[in-house]
Parts: sequence; structure tokens; C-alpha cells
Amino acid sequence: MECSEMAPMPDLTPEEERILVRDITVAAEAQSKEGDTFYLITNRWWQSWLDYVNQDMNSSASNGYGSHGYSSPSSCSKRPFAIDNSDLITDVMSEVANIDIELHETLVEGRDYILLPQAVWEKLHGWYGGGPTLPRKAINSGLSQSDLSIEVYPLRLQLLLTPKKETAIIRISKKETVRELHRKACEVFDLILDQVCIWDYYGQQKHALVNDMDKTLDDANIQMDQDILVEVVADGNAIEDVGCLGSLQENGSNMKDSSSLAIETCRSSISIAEGLSTCKNASRSCSSDISHSQQLASPSSELDNVHGMNAVATRGAILGLIGLLNLGNTCFMNSAIQCLVHTPEFAQYFREDYHKEINWKNPLGMVGELAMAFGELLRKLWGPGRTPVSPRPFKARLARFAPQFSGYNQHDSQELLAFLLDGLHEDLNRVKHKPYIKSKDADGRPDEEVADEYWANHIARNDSIIVDVCQKDGEVSFA
Repeated sequence: MECSEMAPMPDLTPEEERILVRDITVAAEAQSKEGDTFYLITNRWWQSWLDYVNQDMNSSASNGYGSHGYSSPSSCSKRPFAIDNSDLITDVMSEVANIDIELHETLVEGRDYILLPQAVWEKLHGWYGGGPTLPRKAINSGLSQSDLSIEVYPLRLQLLLTPKKETAIIRISKKETVRELHRKACEVFDLILDQVCIWDYYGQQKHALVNDMDKTLDDANIQMDQDILVEVVADGNAIEDVGCLGSLQENGSNMKDSSSLAIETCRSSISIAEGLSTCKNASRSCSSDISHSQQLASPSSELDNVHGMNAVATRGAILGLIGLLNLGNTCFMNSAIQCLVHTPEFAQYFREDYHKEINWKNPLGMVGELAMAFGELLRKLWGPGRTPVSPRPFKARLARFAPQFSGYNQHDSQELLAFLLDGLHEDLNRVKHKPYIKSKDADGRPDEEVADEYWANHIARNDSIIVDVCQKDGEVSFA
């Protein structure tokens, strides 16, 4: 379908489209997990769709059309044409030629594209058609299972075959195993597994065999745009001597079929793709604000836009200099997070073993999920380097428990801060079983006595790092 072609008209009104997409997004966010597929959609088209589905609300809010800056009925937003993602990719003809679709290198989530859950993309694509389709996978980007991010830019590796001196560029997830990299290399160059060794070829020099087959490429420290030497050794015994493929030969039957690789053979300068259905690397952003009062939820993702984040820490490096990426109008959230992250007591607490104090069974808490999401984000912000971190995984977890913070609209920073502090307190409350305490009337007693009594009752039910830092009795608190 031509991207400029008029999309087929659905049976739904703009209002019905908005509500349906919002509900699907919220449901998808609540169930998001590693391996889920998300789809890039150009922000330009997304904003035109938002204008279209919000026009009734805008017209009603104007109460007279135009008096408050809203459109009149004669200038209502028209229904968008078919989805056109051509501004996100480097070669519009790549989809037609059935070769790999390469994204522009400098795309920014929220500015250039939005990430949609699969169910939302399928609904919009069914209504409007168009393309090209740009799927990406959610991967685990942290210590907890809930720390997800969307791998928008999978690793791009240059394979150098010796002694034939052929080259190929592949894309593969950083969460794939070394075994999968071996299999891919053999597939690209039509080689036999037990006759191949793979070397870290950084700087065009052999460094070390890449032969720990069960390691992920991330754990093996394989970086974006790294050179990988694929060496063919005719004598199988020579390979066994260096221990190159021992574990690969043992587990060869377990190697999975791949569709996560995009191949570009340099000799012909033509890209070949096996598909994008399992591509992975990190970025995030699922939804934007659907209306002034109702917003789409953003699935986790963030997540982090890992592409290009390979800064190396040096001895004596100053920590705590990492910023947060803005996911649309989320500066209200970023400012609150930075205030907490750089409170010395919080920074020390969450960089140590705070997991021991998580109250997993507190019915007033978030089963520890909010504390873990915040702790992981804080640790990233206090890590080495200065590359900005995406708060998408944290935001997704926050929105799961507080849907009012879904989407990318501006909110009150103090409102978010209050919810976050309350949530962290309950997740980290050291009181496992709160006692029932009946409050007594003042009955003319001195205010100081009544205040002390109420405070004692409070700390009998509430004892956490938040209470330690923010509510010190008789002292000026840190917060």
C-alpha cells in the first residue's frame, strides 16, 4: 500500500477509537513481559491521529469554538491517511525489495517515534493500513524481571571471514547467546560449525576467542559496531586444541532458529533480511496522551535507549553525573526522581542491599515492584559514564499502580513525588504486621503530649527509610 493512500474508513467514531486504543494500551502495559513485541510508529502520524480522536473533546472544552484556541467544526482535524513510517528508515525501497529495513541512527523516542504494544499496532494498522512495519522486542535490561526495555537498535556487528577475506554486517540482539552468534556467522558465510572459531577483533587485532557459548553477547562485552573475526580452520583437531567449539558441538542440537538477524553482505552492498520479528535493543515509548484527562499507558519497556551507550568507566570517575531522557512531557517526573536520587541517604540506601527490607506482603504496598524499579533506576544513574538513562521501565511500573501517570502528558511534580514516597514507604515498611491502635481524644491535654502520642502511634505502624529521612521527630528533615 502506498503510504499516502487514503486509509479504509472504520465503523468507529474518533471517540470510540480513542477509548479502545487507550484501554488496549493500559491492559498491555499491565501484562508486559520479556519477549513481547512493540512497534515503532512515526510521531508525526501519531500526533495527527491524536488530533483526530481528541477533536470532540477539544470542541466541547472550547464552549463556543475558537474562544479558547480550539478548532471550530469547520476546521476539525481530518482522519489521518495511512500510516507512513518512511521518515524513520534510511531506504524507503528496502521494504519493496524485501531486504532489511534500517532505521535512521539519530532517532529519539517521543520526538521521532512512539513505541506501541502489538495489540495497539494491529488495531491501528487494521484501521489505517500503511507501513512499513517496524517490530522490536522487549528484553530484560536489569536485575529484576520487571526491568524491561525495547531493543530499538540491535547490535550491529561486522563479520570478517578469514582466510577468504569476505565481510558481512549483521544485526543481532545483545541478549542472544554466543552460540547463536556462531550459528549466524556460519549461516551468513555458508560454513560448517565445527570448522569455525570466532575472535574478538577489536582494532583489527585478535584479542580473545569468543567461545563461552552460553554467555549473552552483552555479558561477553560485545559492543555496537564491533569487528568479529570468523576464522575457518580446516583441521578439526586444531579447533579442539584451542577449545573453540567444544560446548557448541555438545549443544548444537539446542540451537534455535533465528529470525532476529538482519544481514548486509558488503560485497554486493545489498542488504538481506530474515525479518525483524525478533530484533532487540533498548528504547521505549508506547503511547502519548489521548486527551487532556485520559492518557494511554506506556508499556515498559526503556525502555533505555541503549544504542551507542558504551561509555567506559575510568578509575577515579565521578559518579552521579548521569541524566534522564525526557519521554515527551515527563520533565515533572524526571525532576522529582533526580531530587530523590541525589538525596544522600537515599543514594546510599538503594545502592546497598535494600532488597532485604522489601515488604513483599504489605497489602498497602506494590509487592516490592515500585521499590525495585526505583532502586534499579537509581543504580543506573549512579553508574559510571554520563550517557543519559531512560526512565521508561520505572515509568511503566509507576503507571501500573498509578494510571494517572500513564502517557506523556504534563502532571504535577509534587503529586507524583507524594505518590512515589508513599509507595516506596509501603514497599519498604519494616513493620510486617501493623498493630491496631485506637486513637485517644486530646481531652484538654497539652499539645506536645498529644503530638508525641500520635507520633508514637505512627511509627508503631510505619518504619522505613522514608520515615527515617523525611519525617524526623523534633528535627529538620532532609527532604
